[in-house]
Amino acid sequence: MVTTAERAPATERATRKERAARGKALRTEVPRTSHGDWEPARRRPKPIKLLEEQAAVREPSLVPIRYGRMAASPFAFYRGAAYVLASDLARSPATGIRVQLCGDAHLANFGGFASPERDLVFDLNDFDETLPGPWEWDIKRLAASIEVAARARDFGTKERTRVVRSAVESYRIAMRRFAGMKALETWYTSTDVRELRAEFGAQLRPEQLKKFEKAIAKGKSKDSARAYNKLAVSLNGSPRIAADPPLITPIEDLLPDAEAHQLDERMRGLIAQYAQTLPDDRRRLLSRFRYVHAARKVVGVGSVGTRAWICLMLGQDSEPLFLQAKEAQPSVLAPFLGASEYSNQGQRVVEGQRLMQATSDIFLGWIHLNGIDGQPRDFYVRQLCDWKTSAEIETLVPEGMTAYGRMCGWTLARAHARSGDAMAIGAYLGGGPAFDNALTRFAATYADQNERDHGSLVDAIKARQVPAETGV
Repeated sequence: MVTTAERAPATERATRKERAARGKALRTEVPRTSHGDWEPARRRPKPIKLLEEQAAVREPSLVPIRYGRMAASPFAFYRGAAYVLASDLARSPATGIRVQLCGDAHLANFGGFASPERDLVFDLNDFDETLPGPWEWDIKRLAASIEVAARARDFGTKERTRVVRSAVESYRIAMRRFAGMKALETWYTSTDVRELRAEFGAQLRPEQLKKFEKAIAKGKSKDSARAYNKLAVSLNGSPRIAADPPLITPIEDLLPDAEAHQLDERMRGLIAQYAQTLPDDRRRLLSRFRYVHAARKVVGVGSVGTRAWICLMLGQDSEPLFLQAKEAQPSVLAPFLGASEYSNQGQRVVEGQRLMQATSDIFLGWIHLNGIDGQPRDFYVRQLCDWKTSAEIETLVPEGMTAYGRMCGWTLARAHARSGDAMAIGAYLGGGPAFDNALTRFAATYADQNERDHGSLVDAIKARQVPAETGV
């Protein structure tokens, strides 16, 4: 069986006909049905060991929160277990066609946010693990996440099968559509919520469509002004980010008094350094805001333990701007696919995001600095709140999850088509359901494994082998 590491990338000089023929020929070397085959390796690394490996380079005081959040449910575990799945996929069948991978393309890592033109667009929204690699890895992570989420909602076997297959079919059909497009046409393709409503609204019940519209309205209210009202307080006449330990800790509370006195000057220097990674026009816009305060903020599930900061900036007339600086460590895919071409992991995230998204945050940039512990670290920077919204997966009914899964499948195909050979991938996938059926089978099998892995974490917590803090 041909695997990821055993095939060279395709040449970009081949004609469309040659690329299509190559993709179709790969069906013989890597049968589409083979993607449905998965079983644990004989010496499969224990999931707890992999999680502990990640914990070794994270903030120790926050690691118990990560374990507690992952233990909450099999879906929560899956969200934090990108490293586990990458390890499992390392020897899986692959065509050798590479794309820019999200690396963590599960159902909860898609959502809406504002474009620079102030439209609410739908796209992938997490790129911490992005790296070039086999396109199959992302779609398998998405498919399995849908199966896991559907089980959490107590969908029946037939319903789960239908939801997963529909999402993979959407990916396949979209990829074949992109195969017929020219490069610029693919690059300019994006999806705003109006198009989503037109495309998928007919699949929803009236009450579900009402929730969809409500989520859109709620997303458009999420901006820096709202974050300011929620997170900031006045202290001695000056605005400050309110403490809410252990989730929000003001930066001065984490520093010795001697260093705290020099904090403002240092932060202004770091912001100036970050600004150098922005285009000139964005740098000019940022210069209209001044640094006020910063705090460490715990975010996500899998990200807990990596250092994440929020930074309050104020402009003219006290206009607030919240930036988020999130630590970027090497991708969980790197041990299996090789190191990034970028020495700064924050730049790796930013460049991968710009390549996969149709439109990105105007303040997206990166920085390298010595952390408060004196250790050198890479970060990427973006706005904390800019119309961000996502589906309430824990409330989706089968019709809603089917529509949402199809949206995610289409979006992932477009992201892959921007960097990979859509013609070859589309030809390989074909016009029939062979690949859809295979990944539906994989998703069910891997969801079983995920439940066992989640159980092993719960057992380890009960046995006090790993520390966990729940309900945080």
